[in-house]
Amino acid sequence: MNQRLQRLADQIQRELAVLIRDEINDPRLTGLVTISSVKISPDLGYADIYVTILEMHKDDSMDKELHSESLQILNKAAGFLRTELSHILRTRTTPRLRFHYDEITANSNYMMNLISKAVQKSEQDNQL
Repeated sequence: MNQRLQRLADQIQRELAVLIRDEINDPRLTGLVTISSVKISPDLGYADIYVTILEMHKDDSMDKELHSESLQILNKAAGFLRTELSHILRTRTTPRLRFHYDEITANSNYMMNLISKAVQKSEQDNQL
């Protein structure tokens, strides 16, 4: 990706994070939506937005149904978000937004959480 596209991707990532937080008021969108990366096609036709939804259950499992519902909500709001982005960005065209669930980041966050809990448990066991 060239430098111009990378700067635009970074700006879209920052602006979308604010727009999703402040403008999407759907009660079904639970959890914290984090944009992990943005990839823009060279012709500025599409922007693939990779998101994670930080919502853990009490048993530390990740609920795939919640993530897919959140993705559906974001994809339905893509037109609205694109319109809002077009007012902010200084580009001739605004790419169409496609939201994807970032499995790699979500799985690494999940594993890091499990590791930290195991370390805490080990430290507690050693203190006894």
